[in-house]
Amino acid sequence: MSALLLLFVCLILGVLVARLARPPAGMVLGINWWVLNIALPALVLELIPRVKFDPQLWFLVAVMWLTFGGAWLLFGLLGPRLGWSRQRIGALILVCGLGNTSFMGYPLMLALHGKQGLALAVVADQLGCFPVLALAGIVVASIYAGRKPQAAFIMRRIVTFPAFIALIIGVLVGASGGWPAMLDGVFAPIGATLTPMALFSVGMQFKFHPGQRQVAAVGLGLGWKLLLAPLLGWGLGTLAGVGGLVLTVGVLQAAMAPMVSAAILADEYDLEPTLANTVLGAGIVLSLLTVPLGNLLLGG
Repeated sequence: MSALLLLFVCLILGVLVARLARPPAGMVLGINWWVLNIALPALVLELIPRVKFDPQLWFLVAVMWLTFGGAWLLFGLLGPRLGWSRQRIGALILVCGLGNTSFMGYPLMLALHGKQGLALAVVADQLGCFPVLALAGIVVASIYAGRKPQAAFIMRRIVTFPAFIALIIGVLVGASGGWPAMLDGVFAPIGATLTPMALFSVGMQFKFHPGQRQVAAVGLGLGWKLLLAPLLGWGLGTLAGVGGLVLTVGVLQAAMAPMVSAAILADEYDLEPTLANTVLGAGIVLSLLTVPLGNLLLGG
């Protein structure tokens, strides 16, 4: 319970600081840089060597692609029938197809399932959601913005991402027996900064400015992201015989709030950024209730 309370406290602190304390310019960028380039790789280096191979781990990757592919199919078909612009369709595919599996997913999985759940959350994020963002996310953003996707840029983005490099190193270290005891105690305290700083950053970036013309799009988008996508993921896992903590973490990662980076990507490609930020803000608040509830329903 105290771990969940920490999430709420850090999130609220971020909201209050952003609105009342006049933080220095660039503070969010600095925090995000630390989280993505230092804390996240350290966490990956700590946890990945401890992950035991399980043939069911494919599900953690597949459910991330299912979430994005389903969003693309749903909004790609539904949007034109509702008279939505290409920008709106692209924005909803991005923010409702990509989950906040690191900034929100790691702290929530740690709070709900400890380090074993966190290790599986890292697999879902680094082998599932991050490649979806870097590959399919860039393709969708380019298509709906009227640009041509650049394969070289996409591959460079993947292979130079610090956490992805840490993932490869972690797999190799795990295969060779793990870290020496002296190094093993270095990564944990650095990685521990990810939870408070990530949630504090999310709170500072929180925005919720719904307009009358956005209500239907926000409702449909979050209906997919927080309800239908995890239900389909649960159905896939159940039919395939996946069970235990792998099934629970995979479904809950599919149920995470929309990804902060997806909203940033929508802004970069001019895909109705106000809608993207509204869906992001509403999704963050709702997921703090729906994810723990989903965990209870899954027997967590």
